[in-house]
Amino acid sequence: MLYAYSLLQPSTAARVRTVFPVLGSPAGLAAEATVCTMLLQAVARGDNLTLADQFRNWPEELRRCCP
Repeated sequence: MLYAYSLLQPSTAARVRTVFPVLGSPAGLAAEATVCTMLLQAVARGDNLTLADQFRNWPEELRRCCP
């Protein structure tokens, strides 16, 4: 969640990834995919609209991380 809500600040998002290397692990990627799905559902309900574009682009980032 911390990473998700830092996406509007790319330097902060990069720092979160650096400080929490677990995000690049298989378990971390699964957790990110789960959080991304939850947040995209929230966007569909009208929540977190400020981050909607970042949340929509996040799955592509995850696909690049683990082909």
